[in-house]
Amino acid sequence: MSSVLFDANAMKRALGRIAHEVLEANEGAENLVVVGILRRGYPIAKRLAFQMTQIEGQTIPCGKIDVRSHRDDQANAPLDESEVPFEVTDKTVLLVDEVIYTGRTIRAALDTVIKFGRPRKVLLAVLIDRGHRELPIQPDYLGKAIATERDDHVIVKVHEIDGEDVVIHELASERRVPV
Repeated sequence: MSSVLFDANAMKRALGRIAHEVLEANEGAENLVVVGILRRGYPIAKRLAFQMTQIEGQTIPCGKIDVRSHRDDQANAPLDESEVPFEVTDKTVLLVDEVIYTGRTIRAALDTVIKFGRPRKVLLAVLIDRGHRELPIQPDYLGKAIATERDDHVIVKVHEIDGEDVVIHELASERRVPV
């Protein structure tokens, strides 16, 4: 049986809380930039940057990174879709993804960010932490931590890509295999 972890309103509340926590810990928006991991981390990053901009009254830049060429478990990607149109050197970079699982995507993201400069600090915000880390990487800001089995699926849909905002936990034990 699948369960809805976040509907659109719960997702909005979680991102609002994360935005406030980041600004409080950073003592405002000074030297703060946001970078989202393609694919669904980027729309979430844009929302966080927008919310922090609204709170602070100061534009917080937001970019996107394509980590495929830095993955250690996938073949190199032919095209890098990264766009970071601002300086990251000496900035606090808030790295954003929708789900953290093994930590491998975040490790690749750190390598990708370094291509653009040397940040003063990199912080990690994720909507869902589903556990099962293979690398010693933990989020600094979190929407929700859930207990999952390795074969479960956590499906994050964002309006910009999927037409709706929802997070679903699909249990492996109840997933049907087509005959």
